[in-house]
Amino acid sequence: MNDSPGWASPGSAPSDGENSDAPSAPESSDRARASSKWSQNQPPAAQWSSPAAEQAPPPSQPGWSGPPQGQGGWGQVPGQPPGGNWNQHYGRPPAARPGVIPLRPLGIGEILDGAVSTARAHWRTVLGLTLTVAVIAQIAQILATRFILPKPASIDPNATGTEALNQAVDAMQSSLVDLLPPLVIGQFATLFTTAVLTIVVSRSVLGRPVSLGDAWNEARPRLLSLFGLLTLLFVLCGAVIAVGVVPGALIGGGAGAALAVLGGIATSVVSLWLYIRFSLASPALMLERQTIVQSLRRSAKLVNGSWWRIFGVTILTSVLVAIVSMIIAIPFTFAAMATDSSSFHGILDGTAPDFGWPYLIISGIGAVIGAAISYPIAAGVTVLLYIDQRIRREALDLELGRAAGVPGYETPGS
Repeated sequence: MNDSPGWASPGSAPSDGENSDAPSAPESSDRARASSKWSQNQPPAAQWSSPAAEQAPPPSQPGWSGPPQGQGGWGQVPGQPPGGNWNQHYGRPPAARPGVIPLRPLGIGEILDGAVSTARAHWRTVLGLTLTVAVIAQIAQILATRFILPKPASIDPNATGTEALNQAVDAMQSSLVDLLPPLVIGQFATLFTTAVLTIVVSRSVLGRPVSLGDAWNEARPRLLSLFGLLTLLFVLCGAVIAVGVVPGALIGGGAGAALAVLGGIATSVVSLWLYIRFSLASPALMLERQTIVQSLRRSAKLVNGSWWRIFGVTILTSVLVAIVSMIIAIPFTFAAMATDSSSFHGILDGTAPDFGWPYLIISGIGAVIGAAISYPIAAGVTVLLYIDQRIRREALDLELGRAAGVPGYETPGS
């Protein structure tokens, strides 16, 4: 492994054993040798005891003698207070932490903390990037809302029967169309920030500084590939959902609407499964210098067997980010409604609201602030999930420790 935070060397040894353009790195043997030594000395199953019993062996057991009086106990680590040694933690020393995460398998709290710590440690780089991207994305959304999207369908509150059902279907279609530009623009804004922030997070894990220029120079050669990856995923998930929605939409009427809803729900589940399965493709593409297809296969291999865990972390992160963004956006939304009263009245009386420039600008400011906070968290969690999966499956912590120059992680014989 080289010292670059891009980790091209660790990434060149994919877990599925497939060939890639990058040269393959030999698989680390540290843990294999350690496990072979332990397996020769392990007692029979009947002799295992709880950790508490191991810490306090019976004084009558032959060959045991208590620690000297006044000392903290067996295996006292220099610099540690009595009673605080690592023997009390099942005989394992604490993991090294050169950067924002400890070099061991991570819990969900450590993943979230690592993402937040990265944003705090490199706030100038992160804030400069996310604010710029968020402003550009929000301007594009405002222009699309104002000049491209059709006006929302009007609903007659006095309509009944078939007319009311048709109006409800039209309103649902209009809502889906309204969601399309923010979704597409937001995804590509996430693409750009993820590309650069992946480099920032990789440096933070190693405890190294990084500037926006450095991160941009490393991410720029991979932007086109990342754009292709995101486009492919977007088209794939969209095509899956369309398979369930389009037949009902073509039939029309009440039966068609029911069929479209049921088909949309079913295919949305499939689309979600695909999204989680390929959610680690972007960091694999950025940090391992993989192609688009190899990155998809790499993500599928890393996610295999851990789908529910990654799904849970992703959903929790999305909920937390949505709550924070909503808390930030609510005051700006009320201010926008107070400034542009016509939009507020349109929402209350059920007619199609015509959002004016004051409403769009003021609410857009709140959206920019929310995006500047949510982008780094979402990108950081994705990258740290990728690192965590590689630590669990490929002992990437050994490679990271060597790259960071942590004592005790040197290559044997070096």
